[in-house]
Amino acid sequence: MTPITGGELLLKTLKLEGVDRIFGVLDGSYNAWLAKLDEYGIDYVCPRHEAAAAHMAEAHARITGRPAVVFGGIGPGASNMVSGVVSAWAEGVPLIVLSGQRRRNIIYPERGGNFQTADLLGLYEPVTKWQAGLRDLRRLPELMRKAFRIALSGRPGPVYVEIPEDLMRGEIDDDLIIDLWPPERYRKERMGPGQPEAIRRAAEMLMNAARPTLHAGAGVLWAEAWEEFMALGEYLGATYTTSLTARGVVPEDHPRYFHTLNREAFELMRAEADVALVVGSRLGELDGWGKPPAWSMDTATIQIDVEPAHIGLNRPVDVAIVGDAKAALQALLAEVKALGGPKSPPDMSQYDELTVAWREELTEAKAFGGDGVNPGAMIEAVRAAFPDDAILVQDGGNTSLWFASYAPITRPRSYLYSAHFGFLGTGLPYAIGAKFAQPEQEVVLVTGDGAFGFHMQELETAIRHGLKLTVVVASDAGWGMERSSQLLAQVGRFVETEHAPTDYAALARAFGWTGVHAASLEELNQALAEAKASDQPTLIQAHIDPQANLAPPGALIFASMVYRAED
Repeated sequence: MTPITGGELLLKTLKLEGVDRIFGVLDGSYNAWLAKLDEYGIDYVCPRHEAAAAHMAEAHARITGRPAVVFGGIGPGASNMVSGVVSAWAEGVPLIVLSGQRRRNIIYPERGGNFQTADLLGLYEPVTKWQAGLRDLRRLPELMRKAFRIALSGRPGPVYVEIPEDLMRGEIDDDLIIDLWPPERYRKERMGPGQPEAIRRAAEMLMNAARPTLHAGAGVLWAEAWEEFMALGEYLGATYTTSLTARGVVPEDHPRYFHTLNREAFELMRAEADVALVVGSRLGELDGWGKPPAWSMDTATIQIDVEPAHIGLNRPVDVAIVGDAKAALQALLAEVKALGGPKSPPDMSQYDELTVAWREELTEAKAFGGDGVNPGAMIEAVRAAFPDDAILVQDGGNTSLWFASYAPITRPRSYLYSAHFGFLGTGLPYAIGAKFAQPEQEVVLVTGDGAFGFHMQELETAIRHGLKLTVVVASDAGWGMERSSQLLAQVGRFVETEHAPTDYAALARAFGWTGVHAASLEELNQALAEAKASDQPTLIQAHIDPQANLAPPGALIFASMVYRAED
């Protein structure tokens, strides 16, 4: 019999699940598995903060479509990490969240005054789908199977397992471990298409519709169903919308795509739609809850979702299909084709007139100001500088609103933002996680200077791992969105919105990056071209016009969506 440590047994379970990378800040309790990483071919990334590790893992999962693993140290490490895990919980991302814990004879019964001891299971309970504490090393494979099963079932999400240090270092006879099962032996990767009768009814409704519309949520991305979604919409001649998280499912230069901030055209289209197909979305707050004014209650609704509890959650439905989005859309398209030939798109002229007016407003907004770079022109320049398949990451308050209007997303899994949680500081860790996931693709982050301050130490992580990134910091030396908020609320003066002048370009150079300033659009375009051509990571401090930044397009629309009194 060959004894192995609990740490090595953990690596065995992760390898079976296809895990090839672990994110987490170093801790002495890891040593039992750190010693075996090379043997199992698993990469280890040590960021500079545990919350950043969780953000990196979240981005890695969102870009690859597979669960990612993040590890927190005993006590303080796991406590730091929870603030990153909450983002994955809000965004519905499957993370396997692991941490060390003090020895079993110390944590229970608790004797008071224990060093680095906390109720970690209780701490993670509100922000994970499931929590477990390993208490018997023989049950580690069982607990990890359950962790992966729950993380991937229904709406994806993070799960948490704590492993006491005595078990991590403890030994078990390898020959006695007989319950290591590969995923295909214990869980079904995907559900079927759903109820045949519901699919037939949905097909009839869509083929009989004069103005069908399709709405994609993040579930389309997790099911890798974007091709099926578009194929069905093209056959029906339908119009399209997506949730903020699902940007890229529909190429945003498509003539029948409606941007959420193109509000007049968006609401007119929805008012005239007679049948709406909602796929992989709960129709949450930023979707207007599926209710007026964003949605007409006269529109018949078909909903496809893998999670039964999401059906009719915020809007009553006429046909419910519980199933995998990819399989359901394939079955639905086959039924639609059996009923007749492809349909012609509706007359778009009235919508196009409103869209032209909206774009004219964007043109005017990006021409406003003169003291520094206009934020809209900055975003437009960044978008134009990089190819369509570049992974674009956004972070910040007003910076994100400018980004939403001026950076069209045309590819699935090419956009990262903490859409549901609006979590400042995710940007640089997201960009790093995305680059690990797709090292051959360009990864570009646009962030406000306030948001950048949360995790700017991760510049060191990127340089240490040789990651080529481009970061554009929209710099106006303050909390831009809070300036706007305080003006609208007539606070009377700016309260703690101002930052001391900070040279972020010099900071980047101190970490080993190329760091440059851009005080004009011409300087920005030159810096972007040089960043793209370079094999080194580049940070561009774009000095934006603070007056222009007070009024990003879409700010009032966003405020009306999240601050509606009647909700």
